[in-house]
Amino acid sequence: MARILIFGGHGKVALLLEPLLVEQGHTVTAVIRNAAHEAEVAATGAQPLVADVETLDVDQLENIVAGNDVVVWSAGAGGGDPARTYAVDRDAAIRSMDAAAAAGVVRYVMVSWIGSRADHGVDRGDSFYAYADAKWAADEHLASSDLDWTILAPGTLTLDPPTGRISLDPRGRGEVSRADVARVIAATIAEDATIARTIRFGGGDEVIGHALA
Repeated sequence: MARILIFGGHGKVALLLEPLLVEQGHTVTAVIRNAAHEAEVAATGAQPLVADVETLDVDQLENIVAGNDVVVWSAGAGGGDPARTYAVDRDAAIRSMDAAAAAGVVRYVMVSWIGSRADHGVDRGDSFYAYADAKWAADEHLASSDLDWTILAPGTLTLDPPTGRISLDPRGRGEVSRADVARVIAATIAEDATIARTIRFGGGDEVIGHALA
């Protein structure tokens, strides 16, 4: 069983992921920014750790990461302010990767989005541009690192119940439930065949384990 650290531990996907991992016997630490969310995270079986990743340097992040086996990045600024989007989705994410490398924690799973690529096509004038640009920069940094990385790139997230099934490289928006994204993350951690892969997916008919293997 692994010690797993989740950045963005109070996000909608993370709150669905944490109980899955705890149920599998893993020790889960969930990094959250707001102490008011501690009880909600603790109720999943994860150990909440209050820290603002936006303000921590690599050394401070290394202290948080050290001793774990897997890092999952599921944090984000949530859109809105472009400066904060770059600060969290790009800069803090990159620092966490460098911290993982420094701490010798080589397994790193990034939760990205289906459109994260160099030619993402989002216009500079679009309010979504900062997010698209920041996520791509973070993904690029991860893919060029020596970490055992996986980039998970789901399509449009829904609140539908889980199906346990997905499709790889879907056409269009690739709608998929957050509950299935959580299941994909959990399955990815257990599946070495996902290392050094960017996996774009949406809802579909293929059992998650088969799709990832």
